[in-house]
Amino acid sequence: MSAFATNLARPPRTLTDREVALLLKVTGEHRDGFRDNVLYAMALGTGLREHELIALDVGDVFDAHGRAKRRVQLRVFKRSSEDESMQEALLNDKLRAKLEKLLKLKRYLDQDVSPSAPLFVSRIGRRLSARMVRHGFGVWQERAGFERHFNFHVLRHTACSCLYRRTKDIRLTQRFARHQSITTTSIYTHASDDDLIRSLQDQPC
Repeated sequence: MSAFATNLARPPRTLTDREVALLLKVTGEHRDGFRDNVLYAMALGTGLREHELIALDVGDVFDAHGRAKRRVQLRVFKRSSEDESMQEALLNDKLRAKLEKLLKLKRYLDQDVSPSAPLFVSRIGRRLSARMVRHGFGVWQERAGFERHFNFHVLRHTACSCLYRRTKDIRLTQRFARHQSITTTSIYTHASDDDLIRSLQDQPC
């Protein structure tokens, strides 16, 4: 079986639109959850992987005036390609506004906001670890009332699937996902859970 056929046979798990809304709502309701709200929004808005997100420093995301950049050049990324021009995340205006709100909160909490300081930190001011991110994601899923459990990578799959679903442009999705091969991106051409849910509304039963 070819690699292309293997990828087509294994659609990734993704969040439904409702699950995304619940996750962002529950993390955005209180100040204590806002760091994670921005973390998840970054994952959904950029398709960045867990290790790429937690490696971000303040200076990677903000300019000298405290404004969120439109283009974030990654220093840490999956080494499927050494082409640094591919290792860039683009931030839309909604995400940039959230990040600027996070920076204000970090200043209010007297956290280090120097360019080399980690963007996402624990309660004691240390860079978030993968273990903490995974634990927190599980906790927030429970608080959001999810009926099924996901690992953190589902946010990247959801981001890429949503972009393909909106655009039907696999080349654009490939660039967004920073895939070296379009064969890898082909997994996002599958119908999503939301597509299935919508199609079933008129199903006779």
